[in-house]
Amino acid sequence: MAKKLALRITRTTRPGPRVADPDLGFGRVFTDHMLVMDYAPGTGWHDARIEPYGPLTLDPACLVLHYGQAVFDGFKAFRSSEGGVVLFRPTDHIARLNSSSARLCIPLVDEAFVLDALKQLIRLDADWVPRTFGCSLYIRPVVIATEAGLGVRPSKTYRFYTILSPVGAYYKEGFQPVRILVSDKYVRAVRGGLGAAKTPANYAASLLAAEEAKAAGFTQVLWLDGTERTYVEEVGTMNIFFRVGDRLVTPPLEGTILAGITRDCVIRLAAHWGIQMEERRISMPEVLAAHEAGELLEIFGSGTAAVISPVSELVFQGRSLIINQGRIGDWTQRLFETLTGIQYGKMEDPFGWTVPVSP
Repeated sequence: MAKKLALRITRTTRPGPRVADPDLGFGRVFTDHMLVMDYAPGTGWHDARIEPYGPLTLDPACLVLHYGQAVFDGFKAFRSSEGGVVLFRPTDHIARLNSSSARLCIPLVDEAFVLDALKQLIRLDADWVPRTFGCSLYIRPVVIATEAGLGVRPSKTYRFYTILSPVGAYYKEGFQPVRILVSDKYVRAVRGGLGAAKTPANYAASLLAAEEAKAAGFTQVLWLDGTERTYVEEVGTMNIFFRVGDRLVTPPLEGTILAGITRDCVIRLAAHWGIQMEERRISMPEVLAAHEAGELLEIFGSGTAAVISPVSELVFQGRSLIINQGRIGDWTQRLFETLTGIQYGKMEDPFGWTVPVSP
């Protein structure tokens, strides 16, 4: 790991046009600058720089293109109610990037340096941070293997880069109930695999099922375990929670699902409010039985992109489960309002989750 890295800044001479907040969509607009640094044996991470946003130059034989050695993460900056810019749990996201890197044999970054460099990048592009509630600046750090060569092995060289994207709602529905298809046809991850790492392979594995679900009118896929195909794991872009009576249940972290930062927020808020929280395996037969008994009161997903996403319908093997008559549940609503309230500075942050970009 490199020590005492210096950060070089080159400002763009051709700033891009701004897009009005209502027209942002998700992940279609990018800011003027990006953060980049490289890794080489013996040198470590070096040549850290902020430079104008632009294409990367890669050798056609670079290992990431052939063997998929890459990781990424995603978190957000928000325009607070007082006009400043804050990051939401950035240290946890950078630490998770390193955790994913360790699983993919990628050298770790200096977390404190990356956080400081990201703050400088966001200060430089602060005008791009949306001012509308519900919009934010999405931050995407990525590490890719750059050594040229064929043969399955870890690369010797890497590139770290971070791009910024002003975004609106992730789902076209916004904070409205979505329909979820439970897949027992495809498998996303198994124990001992890459399920807990935020790596492109996990998302590539989900594409076909997601496309089939969308063609059938669903927003996303709920994955089951890869062995018995009966235990709930996660949605393609979110962790999943079930309100069963007066309990909140979510699958445990057993190496097949992502340790979501928003998931952790939900668990901590539930404890803070005195809600009985259970991290345990939950099977589809149990979900079906709870619905039949009238005890399945709410289902929602959690994730950085969508924050909290209520689920109105779950479909499994042709059976439709309508949740709370298709309406947003009380706990779902409270969690969404609290998390977004903290993120935008409209509510007190008792957990220290927000970090100012400027001193």
